[in-house]
Amino acid sequence: MAFTPKPGCPMCGIVATAAVHAPTQSPRSLSFPDAPVQPEILWRDENFTAYREKAHPVSSNGHIIIAFNLHVPSIYTLSSSDLPLLVNVKNIGRRLLGASLPSDDSPTTPAPPQRTESQFRIGFITPPFKDNKIPITDHLHAHAYLAPADQLGWWRSVAYGPLAWYAIDDLIAEIRESVSNNRVKSGYENRINAPIDTVPEAGARTGAANGDEITTSTLAVPDIEDGIAPLSPSSPRTSFASSSTTSATAGYISHT
Repeated sequence: MAFTPKPGCPMCGIVATAAVHAPTQSPRSLSFPDAPVQPEILWRDENFTAYREKAHPVSSNGHIIIAFNLHVPSIYTLSSSDLPLLVNVKNIGRRLLGASLPSDDSPTTPAPPQRTESQFRIGFITPPFKDNKIPITDHLHAHAYLAPADQLGWWRSVAYGPLAWYAIDDLIAEIRESVSNNRVKSGYENRINAPIDTVPEAGARTGAANGDEITTSTLAVPDIEDGIAPLSPSSPRTSFASSSTTSATAGYISHT
């Protein structure tokens, strides 16, 4: 199978440990008493594992890492069929950042503070840049944090600056724009709550002028409960960087 776990990869280790200990689609934190390093797992489903970055957060308001469960090397491996996955990354990040997750069920726990739209930062650090405190460059993971990034030094700030940072809204919009005639990214001065964002699969299905749909596989794990069948193994994967055409078959994770 492509993108199998890589021996010695710290991110693969976290994903594997979470798979053993964590219930799926869990918004509660979890620690691992039998592990030397204890990541605080906040979310686990078929496609992603999210944990709180406690050792080297970039923001005192919250820093979460959302790792692909598969050992996907970079964003350039993704195709437009993976748009629903990217939308899920965004939704998971916003959900976890938008709530203060208590470590217990105490009724005295204060309500989470209200977050403003401008505080959310969700995206990827693109190669060859890296966060020197979290120097994992070959297992795709998104960073989600609340601005301001008040824990960054000047060198680390390069990775989270305009030179290296790829905001997930921009990535989603660019992929959609590359496979359609819609000015998804450049057509909106304010991308927040653009109408197309209400459809997670928008841009993931393309076809020829004669009506034939051209399908390539997605990284998403099919959801049997949703009646979604896996794609044929003969369907090749090509990245959006090479202007592929794709089809969405990934189930959308509902965050209710």
